[in-house]
Order: sequence, then C-alpha cells, then structure tokens
Amino acid sequence: MKNFFSRKRLGGAALIAAAAIALTGCGGGAAAPGNTDNPAFEVAKDVALTGSPTFDKIKSADKIRIGVKQDQPGLGFMDAQTGQYSGFDIQIATWMAASLGYPQDKIEFKPIPSANRESAITNGDIDYYVGTYSITDKRKALIDFAGPYFITGQGLLVQKSNDTIKSEKDLTGKDVCSATGSTPIQNIKENFPGVKTTEFDLYSKCVEALKSGSVDAVTTDQAILLGFASQSPDALKVVGEPFTVEKYGIGVPKGDTALRTFFNKTLTDGGATWTKIYDATLGKSGTKVEQPKVDQY
Repeated sequence: MKNFFSRKRLGGAALIAAAAIALTGCGGGAAAPGNTDNPAFEVAKDVALTGSPTFDKIKSADKIRIGVKQDQPGLGFMDAQTGQYSGFDIQIATWMAASLGYPQDKIEFKPIPSANRESAITNGDIDYYVGTYSITDKRKALIDFAGPYFITGQGLLVQKSNDTIKSEKDLTGKDVCSATGSTPIQNIKENFPGVKTTEFDLYSKCVEALKSGSVDAVTTDQAILLGFASQSPDALKVVGEPFTVEKYGIGVPKGDTALRTFFNKTLTDGGATWTKIYDATLGKSGTKVEQPKVDQY
C-alpha cells in the first residue's frame, strides 16, 4: 500500500465523517459575512491576550487581516457581484475574530492562493489563515496551527459522463489537476507514478479545465469537490471514497503560542457555535459530522 505524503489513510470514525461529507467574552452580536442565513457571533469585550505579537499588531491596526480562499463554494467563496464572502471556513474565521473582540466591519479578508499561504503568514501580510489549510509536519516547521477544526479527505472530481475513473486506482495515464502548493498535488506526484499533473493557482481553474476536457480529473479535499459538483450537477460528479485524511487548521505565525492557544480554547469551548456554523453551511447537504478534537501540541 502507498504511504501518502504527510497524510494518513482513513479509518473508523474518520472514514465515516469524510465519506458523509463527500455525499455531500460577551458583547454585541456581529453578523457573519456572506449568506443571510449564516449565524451571528458574540463579539468579546476587553480581550486581554498577553504575549501575542499578532494580537498586538491587530490592536494597533484596529482591524484583522484574514487569509482565505474565494473560489471554494460552501467553504470559502466570494460572490463576484456583491463582494460578500460565505462558507464554513469564512464563518470559522469570523468566529475567531469575534472571540478576539473584532466584529465584521473590522475584518479584511485577503484571498491567498495555496502556494503563498506560508509566506503570507511569515511576512506578516495576514494575521491568520483559514482556508482548507491541511495541518502537516512540513508546514508546522514554518508556521503554527490551531485546531483541527474540520476533518475531510482527498477525493476526485470528473465529468459526469466519465465512466473510466471510479477511484484513485484508475488514474494511471490520466491528467489530474490541482492547486500549486497544495498537499493533494504533492500526494499525486509522490505516490502515483504514471499520472500526469496539471497545476493552477486556483481550484476553480482546474474545474474549468475539467469542463473543457483538457484534464481528466480534479483532486483536492472532497468537501471542496462537493461544492463544485453542486454548482454543475449535470456536468460534474465526485467519484470513489476519500483516500487520505485532511485535518484543517488555522494558520498562525510561528511561535505565537498565545494566539494558537487562545484559538484552541475558543474551538474547544465553542461546540455549540461550531455546530451552528456547520449546519448553516456544509450541513445543508444533509450530512452530520462531529467537531474534531483540538490537538494541543
């Protein structure tokens, strides 16, 4: 069996959760950006977070800059007409901001491609990142992670008429597309010899290439693929079962233990809020999953 790059094979409860997804302080309230049915969060007052350079910078600027994705329906998506952001990751990001005492009008979302996430954090271009950001040892050498706040698995998206690709076992000789710098494309390159790869900075470009027939499949987390398939159900479909485990984390600057610990406590204590966010976004697929346990490393 293959040893996947910085990943583990699914098993037990994780397999059930990922497969299900494939089928698919106190103060005033701040409405979360995006869809009107999204939850609102309590904005904390007089937050004291000693020892966090990132929080000190946030207080000095009086705003929070959050790196996100803008092309992943159901997770991190920006409506081109309204400029509004929506999705599960956007809500998690907004919740974390509220826990630090910052409402929606103090948030600046900054779309960052997968390949530029670590540099955006280390260079100080953003305060933290929430966008289908898989926790790996390689990335933990450069930045720190709070979480995980969600678990999914790598899958495949193909044209609806495609009957030859039914799982990752059918990829030999095929052209598979994913985002530059993402763990899915690295996994394919390192563990699937004989598979051609195509890369773009955005998953949405891979999806367009799939629709045009210039690639045979798109690979990334099934939660992401489900969103694209739901946009074009007559043209696209998700096939097979998840073949890795992906643990999504909140990327924070390396060494900012105070901020990472604060986010971890917010996640741990906020189970009801997490469920409300899930039900308003990915949960609309009709699936139910449990909030993952935070890794207190």
